[in-house]
Amino acid sequence: MSGIKQVNCPTCQKIVPWTEEEIYRPFCSKKCQLIDFGEWAAERYTIPEEEGEAPDDPKDREGPDLH
Repeated sequence: MSGIKQVNCPTCQKIVPWTEEEIYRPFCSKKCQLIDFGEWAAERYTIPEEEGEAPDDPKDREGPDLH
């Protein structure tokens, strides 16, 4: 075993060494990175809501009151 961590590309599942030389990690290439970005942009990836969960209301967030 070489000691270098390896991960699978999230898009095509090709094995990618986790090193600084792999500039698109965890993706194997710019193409796979752009495919994944396109999926996010098209809202094909979602996080399911829990039943009974209220929509996020900006008024409920903590932060400075700017009024």
